[in-house]
Amino acid sequence: MTDALKIENLRKIYNGSVQALRGVSFSVKKGDFFGLLGPNGAGKTTLIGILTSLVNKTSGQVSIYGYDIDTQFSEARSLIGVVPQEFNFGIFDSVLNILRYQAGYYGVPWKIAKPRAEKYLKALDLWEKRDTQARFLSGGMKRRLMIARALLHDPQMLILDEPTAGVDIELRRTLWKFLTGLNNEGKTIILTTHYLEDAENFCRNIAIIDEGVLIKHCNTAELLRELDRESFVFYLKVPMTELPVLKGYKFVLQDPLSLEVEMSKEFGLSALFEHLKNNNIEVASMRNKANRLEELFLRLTANDE
Repeated sequence: MTDALKIENLRKIYNGSVQALRGVSFSVKKGDFFGLLGPNGAGKTTLIGILTSLVNKTSGQVSIYGYDIDTQFSEARSLIGVVPQEFNFGIFDSVLNILRYQAGYYGVPWKIAKPRAEKYLKALDLWEKRDTQARFLSGGMKRRLMIARALLHDPQMLILDEPTAGVDIELRRTLWKFLTGLNNEGKTIILTTHYLEDAENFCRNIAIIDEGVLIKHCNTAELLRELDRESFVFYLKVPMTELPVLKGYKFVLQDPLSLEVEMSKEFGLSALFEHLKNNNIEVASMRNKANRLEELFLRLTANDE
């Protein structure tokens, strides 16, 4: 089966000496929800720039659904929809005209693009704003408009660069529901984000790059299994003043009603709950304290590793 994206020994050198990408190689399967992660300056933006023809690579090969980006540029580019982090449309243009221009850029007749525009604007709660100039939209509305625009030529792959940056929790949920629906319909989605919880929740596979080098490429669940400890916060029904003692568990009282517990994964939660019950500690609710993927990310990209 042809990969949606295949990158082989990709290198990019700026100004003759600055190595933004140092022989990066990985692939993305068709229909995957894929996370491309890394700290600021890791090379993610450069890599996306190469995929979208905004940056010229120094060496290496890139193919999109089997089309080489050098020799079959038009075919490859037509299969990608890109949602950049920065807004890049005319602020004095109406929402519908912005989509009309996008259709024209890709040679899609408006009679074909118009029903798509209506479909995506309605799905993203923008239909009532279709005649509004972009400058009057909120930040969240502009973000949704960027997604609608990227989909107008019906690409097979959607590349999202920090799609939920600066948006509120409710809008993030709406966007993820919409994007998950697209992925379920068969579209390949490549996500870059600093909200690592989103990558953990939605990405089936992940690549992590740091200083232009690929340091991890695997299934998300497989990656998370590398963590040997987890942290939880228990919210108590009755205030407590003394910490319980249980071998293999570390307890910290954040406040009289919030008990933080760090534990090895091999112990599981059942022994902990039994211990709390035996000590008359009643739990109202609990949550994961830390994002597990974030812990791994920091570990993998630490300078001393």
